[in-house]
Amino acid sequence: MPVVNIQITRDGATAEQKAEVIAGVTDVLVRVLNKDPATTFVIIDEVDTDNWGHAGKSVTQLRALAK
Repeated sequence: MPVVNIQITRDGATAEQKAEVIAGVTDVLVRVLNKDPATTFVIIDEVDTDNWGHAGKSVTQLRALAK
């Protein structure tokens, strides 16, 4: 029973895009590892950009600096 957890920033991924990611990841596990899609779980966690940091700054700050 594979469980895949994907973390992305909460800033615009549509329901359709997330559904495509879930389907694609499931397909890879079926194709490459011969896993049963009925027992394969994909979880997408959306993290606020204030709560995701890199190089000592939040993603919110980094994006503001990049403008």
